[in-house]
Amino acid sequence: MMQYFPDILRSVTTDIMLVFLLWTMAMPKYKSRAVYIVATALIIAVNLSANYYFYLSEDYTSVFYVNLAMLLFIGIVMKPLFTDKIMQWCFSYITMLNIHAAIVFLSFTLSRAFPYPKYGHIVLRLILFSITIFVFHKWVSKLYRKVLDYWHIYMFPIVALFACFLSYFFGGDIKDTLMNNYVQLLLLILLGLSVYVTIIHSLKTITKQYEMREENQSIQTEREYLQLAADGMSERLKLMEEVAAQNSRTAHDRRHFNNVLLELLEQGQTSEAATLLQSQNQSVPKIGRVFCENPAVNAAVCHYTAIAEQRGIPAEVTLDIPAALSVDGLELSMVVSNLMENAIHSCESLPIGREPYIRFICRSAGRLLLEIENPCTGDIALDEEGYPIAGREGHGIGTKSVAAFAKKYDGEVVYRIENGVFRVRLLV
Repeated sequence: MMQYFPDILRSVTTDIMLVFLLWTMAMPKYKSRAVYIVATALIIAVNLSANYYFYLSEDYTSVFYVNLAMLLFIGIVMKPLFTDKIMQWCFSYITMLNIHAAIVFLSFTLSRAFPYPKYGHIVLRLILFSITIFVFHKWVSKLYRKVLDYWHIYMFPIVALFACFLSYFFGGDIKDTLMNNYVQLLLLILLGLSVYVTIIHSLKTITKQYEMREENQSIQTEREYLQLAADGMSERLKLMEEVAAQNSRTAHDRRHFNNVLLELLEQGQTSEAATLLQSQNQSVPKIGRVFCENPAVNAAVCHYTAIAEQRGIPAEVTLDIPAALSVDGLELSMVVSNLMENAIHSCESLPIGREPYIRFICRSAGRLLLEIENPCTGDIALDEEGYPIAGREGHGIGTKSVAAFAKKYDGEVVYRIENGVFRVRLLV
């Protein structure tokens, strides 16, 4: 019985390491290790039972054929224990078979340098499998998961590699095949290693290029946002300066008026004082409306509400925006300006018979929740990222600036089109 012990130990070691390798490459479905321990024990028992007769006769060629059939059977039985999709599982399983074939050849060839080749064969398999699992887990695992997403690109070379291994192993006595094709198999292993290194490296390069493209797009969006901010800042500041100057003139005129009124009352000229009050009431300029406490946002809302009313667009505005904000007030005013300007343009493009309106609501509860609603035409659509598609070249910068503002303050902007009504919600 002891003479068959090396064969049994080699079979057990190989089965256990193959399960560990699969566990590293694929995504286990169950957290309990007991499930995989039981599965491994069943695999070992079935494999030993199938190979025991051939171990007695030392027919290792038949052992190879039985093991190959067992590996295909294991691939089907083990699939429910992992979450990978069927083609991802096939990719991982073929990769495992390629690794297994390479390790079988290397361990057999190198074991001849050991004093006891049969035990050297076992030790070498254990070492080679362990190194493979460690390297895969330490440096390759994350990129390999991305490779699985592109299995349809990389499937052909690994299948061709596996077919090349089989063409050598199906060539008469397995020992003679391994010994007589030493150079060819070694070159095939190097070729297989280069194939997998190329796959990982190419995907790593593609991933870096994609990340750089995303970063460039983000930088471009930020640049457009800053450009828009620079273009609109002078207009907003000018508007605020005009409001401040008007308030200053009004305060100055009020002081003179109060002095004259006081002088008339001291002289007992009450009729002249009454006439002066009546004339003052008739000449009082229209006071700008106050929609919220924040001066920058209020100035922007006043400006675009006046434009909307001039163009016959009713505007319902209910804002709860405090003077002190966690975001920059001027930047928020530009966002509000963009959204209201877009709403005005959308209302102006409505067909005859549809009533235009703008409903602007903002609530403050630790964070600001802004919502602007207006009717829109049927040709307005959203892209794959959920942003409005610019109708003409050069348009859409305002939408990008709103997105950049939300990103800057870790907020969220959501666009919706339902039943001919366009809604945008901004949470910052």
